[in-house]
Amino acid sequence: MNDPGKCLLKRVIRRIPANMLKTTLSHWGRVSDAQLQSVDFTTSKWALTEKLLNICEENELTVKHVTELEMIHVIDYPNLGMWYAFQLFDPDDAAPSVDMTQFKEQFKFHLSKLMRNVSVKIKKHTDEAIWIRVAWGDGFSRPNHMKPTYVVHHLQSSYVFVTRLTSKLKPLLSQALVLSTRYQGIKDANLSGRNLAALRNLLMRQYQQVFSTKFSTPLAEKSENISNPQIEREQAESATKRHQMACEAFGDGVLPQLQSAVYKLETKFRDHNNKTMTDREEPFKCIVKFTSTNLLESLRHCASSGIASTPVTPLLSSVPVKGRNYFVITDNVPGSSSQTNRPQK
Repeated sequence: MNDPGKCLLKRVIRRIPANMLKTTLSHWGRVSDAQLQSVDFTTSKWALTEKLLNICEENELTVKHVTELEMIHVIDYPNLGMWYAFQLFDPDDAAPSVDMTQFKEQFKFHLSKLMRNVSVKIKKHTDEAIWIRVAWGDGFSRPNHMKPTYVVHHLQSSYVFVTRLTSKLKPLLSQALVLSTRYQGIKDANLSGRNLAALRNLLMRQYQQVFSTKFSTPLAEKSENISNPQIEREQAESATKRHQMACEAFGDGVLPQLQSAVYKLETKFRDHNNKTMTDREEPFKCIVKFTSTNLLESLRHCASSGIASTPVTPLLSSVPVKGRNYFVITDNVPGSSSQTNRPQK
């Protein structure tokens, strides 16, 4: 095994939790059962790494084999990095008929035409998601397997999720995706987060939604316990109505675990007591960021409990409705938000 392969193997082993290392290696299939039995998994990570390095060299494994191990780990633990969502648009007539084999061949073909030195590995997951690992090089250097880009795409959807992509390489990946999926273009969905499943569930509407109807029956509070209905009737009706509107805005049941929402304000400063700022020609700019371990759940609770006013403002309800958590608010269209692109980090 060459030096790049050894460095990659060391890093992957360090990242895999000790209690999952044996299972992951078994799933990898490049180390025999007898070799696994010879490894003492109770020792330190340093000792484990040295032992596994020797086994991999004995088995004459290469960096290509180590990338398989890394892919298994990333698929099992996808929430270790920041994911960015993109949306394909204007599909060709042939787009719905693209299968795994066609996509795999076309993606590798087009990406290799766009960049001379690139390594691509594609794997289909059990949930039908296509996982792509891209190690980038250039005209003078080999692919850098220490800084790969990961892409997740469901062929029957128009959404693509990407992590570890630089702004320089974004056009190349975008073009390869568009050509291989038979769409006309791809755009930033303005949705990002560490929880890949939450982003996917939000965009694909895979959570329990509540739709408002003219003669809808308000949802009952799950924890409602009225000791004196006659005295507390008005308060109970108000609480039930707030709960109904909160669920209509954000959904009911378990919600996608989104961690943040960012609002970039570019608006005229208005304060009669501060003419210095009010008379400025350029817009006042600031960024407002909401963070939580489960943002949608927190916003729903605020609206339901009366902490936030109802009906819920479109600025907050737009997160689940539009499937976005990045907005730009300007004076051009009062009360609305416009889409903008962000460089990937």
